[in-house]
Amino acid sequence: MTVPSAAKGRTAMTGEAAAGRLWLVSPATALILGGLVLALTVADVPLSDMAHQLSVSAAVSAVVALVLAGVGLVVAWRQPRNLMGWILLGGAVFLCLNNDASLYTALVYRLGHKLPLGPVAVLAQPSWAPAIVLLGLAVLLFPDGRAPSPRWRWVLAVYLVVAVLWMAGTVVFSAGAIISRDIHVDSGGNLLVLAHPTGGAAWWGVVQNLFFLLLGVFWLASLAGQALSYRRSAGERRQQLKWLMSGAAVALVGAFFTISLSVSHGFLQVLSGLAFAGIAALPVSIGVGILKYRLFDIDRIISRTLAYAVMTGLLVGLYAGLVLLATRVLSVHSQVAVAASTLAAAALFNPLRRRVQRTVDRRFNRARYDADRMVAQFAARLKDAVDLDSVRDDLAGVVHAALEPAHVSVWIRGGGP
Repeated sequence: MTVPSAAKGRTAMTGEAAAGRLWLVSPATALILGGLVLALTVADVPLSDMAHQLSVSAAVSAVVALVLAGVGLVVAWRQPRNLMGWILLGGAVFLCLNNDASLYTALVYRLGHKLPLGPVAVLAQPSWAPAIVLLGLAVLLFPDGRAPSPRWRWVLAVYLVVAVLWMAGTVVFSAGAIISRDIHVDSGGNLLVLAHPTGGAAWWGVVQNLFFLLLGVFWLASLAGQALSYRRSAGERRQQLKWLMSGAAVALVGAFFTISLSVSHGFLQVLSGLAFAGIAALPVSIGVGILKYRLFDIDRIISRTLAYAVMTGLLVGLYAGLVLLATRVLSVHSQVAVAASTLAAAALFNPLRRRVQRTVDRRFNRARYDADRMVAQFAARLKDAVDLDSVRDDLAGVVHAALEPAHVSVWIRGGGP
């Protein structure tokens, strides 16, 4: 059969377009974006030194960006058709670009360094906007890059429309500052017209506040949607959502302490920078959930984390209470009171750990709790067992119920001469 030349042309064009799309979502593209993040992070060091902005928070921000890029690179490399890897990689690229552009604009327009491409840095500085927009999508589109259901597509569409308008506004204001040659930045290199709009641009501050409110509502709605999906899920999907919820919880706690301590100084400022590192738990949990790497460990991680958090709080409270009791009420010498309280806390560590761990396992790691109980019951029955066949059947049943293996076999060594 002869194919018309027009059809051949369309087929060739379709093949070229498909090849182009495949190249854009290929592992090679992921590697290029990962290399770009690494280069921007390396460039951040001399720029921070020149701008005198080397700090713990800056270092932690670079680490979070590298973690975000690393997880995105692995996901995009292993599953290039999954949008999640590209979302994480894009967020890391824009976050690093914002860090470098902010330092560059601070050097040029605040510290007076004669450096080229200052206007380009001004245009690139608001790249925190697309970074925020992309990270806002990560929770809703987990784990395959698609909306959970058709009704969520409307929410996603509204969010994207508002986000595009907001990002366009940041570009317009940046370009306007460049054209009018009225570029003013704060100590961090942020454009004052975007970070602290006043006068005729005051309305932009209201728009940004509304967008951040929408972003918060969108994130909470996404978490709520995934939580509802968790209740209906089972098996591997349920384990994936456990990873997502655990990472989101750690990230929210880290973000809360970062914001709460952001205006602090000294040691509290260092704690604020370290708390920001908790945000990296979200991309890590997303990566583990997507790649399905050792999903069965999540219950153990959750139970251990909760157990040690509860135990630490109890021991700190007990220690502080004993010190106050000894020094304020009993009027014991402070050094003696501290030593006695320390010994008491150390003596209570193991008993308290066992009790707390048992309670947490009963609630959050039920499989392990049930397995331990089955093994204990089997050991009690084994003391009075005399029939070898019944012991074998009982052992196979306990192993199957506790560990759920694909196959169970018991080999009994025969008695020798």
